[in-house]
Formats: sequence, structure tokens, C-alpha cells
Amino acid sequence: MVKDGKILIGKAGDQDIYIYPKMANRHGMICGATGTGKTVSLRVMAESFSDMGVPVFLADVKGDLASMILEGDYNDNIRKRVDSMGLEDYGYSVTDYPVNFWDLYGEKGISLRTTISEMGPLLLSRIIDLNDTQTDILHIIFKIADDEGLILTDTKDLKAMINYVGEKAKEYSAVYGNIAPVSLAAITRGVVAMETAGADIFFGEPALNIRDWFRTDMDGRGFIQILDAQKLFLNTKLYSIFLLWLLSELFETLPEVGDPAKPRMVFFFDEAHLLFNNANKVLLEKIEQVVKLIRSKGVGIYFITQNPKDIPDGVLAQLGNKIQHALHAYTPKEQEGAKAAAKAFRENPDFNTFNVLQELSTGEALVSVLDPDGIPTVVERTKILPPQSRLGTLDDGARDSFIKESEFYIKYYEAEDNDSCYEFMQRRNLELSKEQERAAEEKALLKEQAAADKLAAKEEEKRLKEAEKKKAAQGKAVKSAAKSVASTTAGTIGREIGKSMGSAGGKFGKSLGGNVGAALGRGIIGTLFKL
Repeated sequence: MVKDGKILIGKAGDQDIYIYPKMANRHGMICGATGTGKTVSLRVMAESFSDMGVPVFLADVKGDLASMILEGDYNDNIRKRVDSMGLEDYGYSVTDYPVNFWDLYGEKGISLRTTISEMGPLLLSRIIDLNDTQTDILHIIFKIADDEGLILTDTKDLKAMINYVGEKAKEYSAVYGNIAPVSLAAITRGVVAMETAGADIFFGEPALNIRDWFRTDMDGRGFIQILDAQKLFLNTKLYSIFLLWLLSELFETLPEVGDPAKPRMVFFFDEAHLLFNNANKVLLEKIEQVVKLIRSKGVGIYFITQNPKDIPDGVLAQLGNKIQHALHAYTPKEQEGAKAAAKAFRENPDFNTFNVLQELSTGEALVSVLDPDGIPTVVERTKILPPQSRLGTLDDGARDSFIKESEFYIKYYEAEDNDSCYEFMQRRNLELSKEQERAAEEKALLKEQAAADKLAAKEEEKRLKEAEKKKAAQGKAVKSAAKSVASTTAGTIGREIGKSMGSAGGKFGKSLGGNVGAALGRGIIGTLFKL
């Protein structure tokens, strides 16, 4: 709750323990063993920020934060704690809070999406476990997409782009560097594995506009955006990358504001160790950089985990506001962790921090915050306030009703498959296929035409030969006929002339010598004409 413009989180005896709004964007942590009250501390802080008009984001891993949308139950346990802490004098009352529900899988909240382009090659390479060489090639793929104006929205787009780069690898290698087919195959396998794990549902449109989270209700209270992470939590890789993407998106979107009087937004990341487990050096440096710089954008980040040692030293050093619930220290390793946690606080001379850390009851915590000058206060054994909203879980039916009443339900619920790289490649491949079909048809037509021309030439050649043959035969026949006619005519004429001449010769011979002379005369004349 808010008192005197400060966030009251508990009491150490009669002393009020506050978080100063001006220092709230210096980040913080809530740590402690399971069942020691971390969730209650988270609720109290989130409610207080909302009361101050500061929007809040919560990752709900166990499903026990959704009930913040309901008014608290003023039961005997709450009443007893309120009375013991004298909170009625502070105006404590139960109430509900403005909440929007989100879910990457679209099952217990409004679908929360981003695009492949907005995720970027670095974070994406961490999801699909690429080595350095493969990560470099993924950067090249994104660069080519940017250079050629190809939009990468979902995993279909990314796979289409990988295939496209593979087809033109030789051409692109001369400009962007070597693009090995084996690396492209590894990237494709990673994308398919990501789809199999269900992560592909996170990529698509409409993508979240992070500015939609900077809202207040009609009473001026900041909206609490609750991400249902019960299913997402099982996919630890995607969960950690989502959280980092969210921080990166905020960092890139928001302008510098320096040190505002209160944060512009506050994030609570439950099970924060998942953000750091198995992260390589490059990714850890990226996380540390974002945490360090994002406070200048007016954003406060609070990590919730069991032990401070779950948080890398570079990040831990950025956390000024610390709430440490009880830690069990039964084994040497646990004792070592508890000692390290105790040493993280500015020592209070009134008690032994290490001993108290193991004695804390549920709802108690060791608390140290930054004072108005940014100096850590001495650690105090603090009794945490009870939350004002409903403890417990939210019925699925009620949750569904609240989801559909949200102003963002219509805007984000229905997925859109807009024109992007995949569709471009589909059209390109279709056009290439049509061109290949046209080329094949033209080739077939040319082949058919050539065959027809060849056949026609053969037919023409055959026709000409037959015509010449026929012409030759006709010429021979004419010549033969002419010869026959000439021979017959000549014979007839010769015979007639011979006959006439023979007769004349006979007469002549007869005049010379009777019948013998006549016969001789006919024979001679006839023979001459026959010749």
C-alpha cells in the first residue's frame, strides 16, 4: 500500500519499511525458499505500484497471481495480521486491481506475439542452440532479408528465407561471406525443433505493441499485465528468451528519462534463475547490459528466485532493493549460500543477519532498500504487509470472462497471416514454375515443329523424285511412240513408193527385156526404198 507517497511493504517493530518511488527503478530482488512468502511480497509491491499509477508486468508461473483481479477476502487471518500491525490506522482495505491476462499459447490469456524480425538473430540463435558460426550465418540471413525488403514474421517466413538463401548461396557468398549448406541445414533443424516445442505460436501478427501496457484505469491505477507462464515455464528456454526479449523491446522502445519521480513501469520475473541457467557469456553480457541501462528508461526490474546466488554477480550488483525471506541451511552447500545471502546486506548491529535469515517465519523477511540518496539502508527484520487483493487461484470460467472483457481482446486475440516472406516466395516459386512450364511447352512446340518440318521436307523430296521419275517415264514413252510412228510411217510410205516404183521399174524392165527385166526392176527399186 502507499503511505505518504512511499511504498509501504512492511514493519520492523514500530518502524515503517518503505521503498522510495524515486529509487524503485534501481531494480531489486525477492528471494527465499519455497513457502516462505515470496509471492505475498510480490503482490504487496505490485499492488502498491499500481496504486501509484505505475503499470506492472508479472510472470505468473504457479497460477496464483491471477486472483489479483478480485477483491481480497477479509478473513480471520488477514484481520489478525492487520490488527497486529496497526494497518487500519493506515487506511488498509481489501480491493481488486485492474488486470489484463496474457498467454503465449493463447489459452489462459490474450495471445501474446512478436515477429521473427523483432526477436532478432541473436535471441533466436539462443532459442535454437546455434553455435557461433551458425549464429553468424543467421545474422547474414536477416541482413539479406532486410536488404531485399523481405518481411520475416513467423517461422514459415524464416524457413522460406533459409531455403532462398540456400538456392542463391554461391551468389550471396561473394557479397556476405561464406554460407555453408551444412550450417543452413542446422538452422532449419533448429527452427523445426522450435516449432515442435510449440514456440512457433509466439511468432506472428498482430505483434504486441509494448506501449499498450502503459495504461491506467479510470481511478488512475496502473494496469497489471499478468502473463500466464504455467505452460511456458515447462519450456525453460523459451521462457528465458521471452523475458529477455521483453526487456530488450522496452529498452529499444522507450526514450531516456533519467531518474523520474517514480518508475514508468515495473517488471516482476518469477523463477528468475531460468533467465540465467545455461546462458552463454554473450547472452549473460546482454542481460547485464539491459538491466544496467534500462533504469534510465524509467523501468524497474525485480527478480524472484530462491537464492541470490541464482543471479549472476554482474546483475546482482544492479539490484538496490532487496527482500530476503528465509533460507534453509541444513547442508554445507546451503550454509554457504545462506552466508553469501547474509553478506549481501548492509549489516545491522542489533542482530546476526546469518542467524536471523534461518529463523524467519512465513511472511517475514530481511529487507534493505535504497534511501532517497541511493544509499542502501541497514537490513531490517520486517513483517510483510498482507495483500489487498484475493489470495489463491482464479476459476477458469471467471478468467475467460475477464479476458473477453479486455480492450485488447479484439486487437490481439485473432492471429493474422499477412503477406510476408513466405507468401513472396510462394508467388516467386509459382512464377518460376509457370516460366518453366512455358519454357517446356515452347521447347516441345519447337521440337514438334522441327519434326513436322523434317517430315514435310522428306515428303517434298519424295514427291519431287516421283515427279521426276514420272516425267522421265513420260519422256521415254513419248520418244518410243514417236519412233514407232516414224518407223511405221516410213515403212508404209516406203512400201507405197516402192510398190509404185517397182511397178514403174517393171514396166521399165519389161521394156527392156520382158518379164525378167520387169521383176529385176521391181526388186531393185523396192530394196532401195526399204533401206
